[in-house]
Amino acid sequence: MIVLGYNGFGKAAELFARLYRATGIDRHLLFGHDSAAALIVDGTLVAAVEEERLNREKKTSKFPSNALSWCLESGGITLVDVDVVAFSWQFSDDVMDKMIAEITEDASASPAEKFSRLGRLAETYAALFSQEAILADFLEHTGHHLDPQKLMPVPHHLAHLMTGYHLAGGHDAAFLVSDGRAEWLSAITGEVRDGEIRIFDDVSVDSRHSLAMLFSVVTRYLGFVPNNDEYKVMALAGYAPPPATNPFLDHVVTTLPDGTYEIPFPASAVPAYYALFDRIFDGGPGRREDFDFRVRVAGAAQQMIEMLTAAQLGTLERRSELPRLIFEGGLALNCVNNTKLLNGSRFTDMDVSFGASDVGVALGAALYAARQAGDEPRTGKSPYLGPEFDREDILAALDKFSQQVEWREVEPGQVPAETAALLQDENVIGWFQGRMEYGPRALGNRSILANPRFPGMKELINERIKQREQFRPFAPVVLEELAAQVFETGKKNSSPYMTFVFPVRPVYQDLIQGACHVDATARIQTVTDESNPPLAELLRRFNELTGVPCLINTSFNVAGEPIVCSPVDALACFLNTEMDHLVLGNFLVRRAADS
Repeated sequence: MIVLGYNGFGKAAELFARLYRATGIDRHLLFGHDSAAALIVDGTLVAAVEEERLNREKKTSKFPSNALSWCLESGGITLVDVDVVAFSWQFSDDVMDKMIAEITEDASASPAEKFSRLGRLAETYAALFSQEAILADFLEHTGHHLDPQKLMPVPHHLAHLMTGYHLAGGHDAAFLVSDGRAEWLSAITGEVRDGEIRIFDDVSVDSRHSLAMLFSVVTRYLGFVPNNDEYKVMALAGYAPPPATNPFLDHVVTTLPDGTYEIPFPASAVPAYYALFDRIFDGGPGRREDFDFRVRVAGAAQQMIEMLTAAQLGTLERRSELPRLIFEGGLALNCVNNTKLLNGSRFTDMDVSFGASDVGVALGAALYAARQAGDEPRTGKSPYLGPEFDREDILAALDKFSQQVEWREVEPGQVPAETAALLQDENVIGWFQGRMEYGPRALGNRSILANPRFPGMKELINERIKQREQFRPFAPVVLEELAAQVFETGKKNSSPYMTFVFPVRPVYQDLIQGACHVDATARIQTVTDESNPPLAELLRRFNELTGVPCLINTSFNVAGEPIVCSPVDALACFLNTEMDHLVLGNFLVRRAADS
């Protein structure tokens, strides 16, 4: 059985810009963002890649033409060979009835406003959501007439769940899936037992009360891009202790006894939220970009997330006695919250996958379809599912930039040792190895690495390499065997995907200061010899040379651009920054002396 999963709508950006004014700062507030594709053959996950890595448009919502083509090519097959095409959305009649009722039952809207909203929904359904629209979109972008019997629309939240469930090993677990919105709901809880999914429908949260969307409104209020920059708000929250009283909890969110919550306005009611936030935080247009004001609002927003998701988890604990937890959806990228949720619960462990946000639903849809067809998915836990480039590809790219760089080839076994020697000093190095990682985090194959012991290293990388805000922290990568020695990891034995944050033990805070946030925490990636042999060997060599057990690991890109995918991408990014060296496979690269 060959299953091809995907996410993305060809017309979403144009349609949402025209009908819902999703432009400028709101450009990511649409269905199908983070488009991607994944391929499963006879239950085995063969390939997966995000479209942005190939079309070079960050967080793209476009139909994943390039991603689909690459997955098929990597599997040596064509669309004719595919048995099932799994799409990560299912706009059933029941879902559409609820979306219509959301409009018609809105007591605050006039009849004219309701007719206008219904008209926009009708156009959206005809252009994006209906089966006819999905098939037409597929034909337009692939040239292939997809048999309707081969198309399997998968409910968006189930796609999220299947990503987390299978990447965690397919064991029985309770789950929380929470994001901006799926087709209709924004959060579900339940359990997977003996392979059977049970959703606790009575405590699901619909999209009118989306916690993630409320956090996105706060993100926008503070001058950042919603559905993109929420991690900046999370980072700002670390600059002050949590508030003693929280205006969001006192004046915005209504908490309910069953662990759910309600918010006062739809997320699209930006002026109403701005007026409310200005009143409760004594804010205004002139204050929203003031650093101390941003920190105060961010701290309250972060605490709100933590308290409300903890209440959901409390209800889930009372409903399911299973010891393990799966947390997926865009809200699961709030890695500060993840650690607190786990440590404050009775769960023995919690899994948040490398595809927790919408990048993962193409993969999850394929996993769901394979499972429905009777092929028990075999995924492993490796995120390295994307394109790989051989020696000839690298040499061709180097030749293209031969007037700007010089290079030498190193024996493969010597690459970690030579790189570790360079990292002893204040060098910043682009690290490009093997298959590209899947998901929003650079996990050691398309990374920028540096020594965290030097004062000012964080500021240097933010300003001269990443070209981003100075308050942004960097993550450390560490051998799994040393993680508990350096960090207070609590219940976690490993954190391979940068989805958890831990306190840095006091004895190490100065030693790894470049990878230590202002609140003495770090979002870590743990590595083993099995998970990433070259990176593990580099860490071991670096520790032997310096006594520093970690490296700074940040994504190989600059602000506003996707993580590099190809050798050409890597060289272009390297030359556009002040990185000192580039390790491109087995080649050590630096700028030409006369460039």
